[in-house]
Amino acid sequence: MPQRAFASEEQPSLPKWLRSHIGDGEGQIAEVVLERARALYFRKLSEGRIKNPCYFAMDATRPHDLGGGQVGRRFYIICEASHSYQAISAGHGGGRNLEGIADFENGRQCAKNFGNAMDSKLTAGGNYITDRTKTSFKGYYQISSQRDEVLNRSFILFEGDGETANAKEREIGGHAAVSLKKVCLRKEAQSPHADRDGYVPFGKLTDYTAGRSDGCTSWSPADAQKIISMVSDDPTTLYIYPEAADIDAVAEAVAAGQSLSRARLYWNTSCLNDIGVPKFWAKETLEPILTQFEKDHPPPPQQPTPICKAR
Repeated sequence: MPQRAFASEEQPSLPKWLRSHIGDGEGQIAEVVLERARALYFRKLSEGRIKNPCYFAMDATRPHDLGGGQVGRRFYIICEASHSYQAISAGHGGGRNLEGIADFENGRQCAKNFGNAMDSKLTAGGNYITDRTKTSFKGYYQISSQRDEVLNRSFILFEGDGETANAKEREIGGHAAVSLKKVCLRKEAQSPHADRDGYVPFGKLTDYTAGRSDGCTSWSPADAQKIISMVSDDPTTLYIYPEAADIDAVAEAVAAGQSLSRARLYWNTSCLNDIGVPKFWAKETLEPILTQFEKDHPPPPQQPTPICKAR
């Protein structure tokens, strides 16, 4: 069916080729995640908000770091018009541990804690639309004894609604899981990125594809480049599972010793065994705690970036 025909009709039935990708296996997508992702996409398509032939989904209940350098594939790129389906890895929000006050930190493999509070560094499930992309200069890093490279990292801003309505306020979006560590300042007056004193940041490139994020969605550098090229000037939808109601329902079922399948609920089995009981931290509950914590524990004065030692 041509892409433009979708906009004038109700959500089309699930095509057979896409149904074959539903399941619990590696690279497959849970039925509830696909159903909600499709519903969001075709609704926004019919509203005229988007026209991109592809849409995204993420199942944050699935495992991420599988160990041995392997990462779980739980972010989905689906283009129904071209019969294209791809499952890739994506990081979840690491959360924080406010020692003695509140611990909502997540491990690398499975996410236990979710939320939409400012500064929580948690993933919030729900509806998103990709917004504009901005690219920032991060600094230089060495790729050989004779050559340095520039790190310009692109960031896709997300626009949310409902529980995710504060996505822009939280600066939630998607980007490559790379950063510069051990940064120092090096004299490079000829660089177009040099400050007024002729210095540029220089650091060690770190790829944390198998790690956690600050609440944003992070991809491998190669996957990020592909996704960014797909949505630049052509927004689309992203549905992230689970939402607060899903988390609360699963937590209640686990506490009552109920079978999730009988209760018609979904959570990835291996991660549920790992985390025990999931929890959603609502902004109304967590933000006052975070505000008080920051007030009681002000950060130390920011130290100036050191000057690099001579090579």
